[in-house]
Amino acid sequence: MKNKIEDLRNHLFVTIESLLDTEKPMEIGRAKAIAEVAQVMINSAKVEVDMVKALGAGNGTGFLQIEQGPPK
Repeated sequence: MKNKIEDLRNHLFVTIESLLDTEKPMEIGRAKAIAEVAQVMINSAKVEVDMVKALGAGNGTGFLQIEQGPPK
């Protein structure tokens, strides 16, 4: 998978930094749209985690960077 949770975090931090830019701040509507899309992605990741747990699978789609360790 090309995009990871780290990419989402980076985009959100860029959005925050842009909102705080005193010379040319991002429009509130645009920031809200970014936040809404991010929330959908986060909710999707939560479903992925639930699926991995329910199936006892060792991995998901790769969106979440999960370190594989020895079984507990």
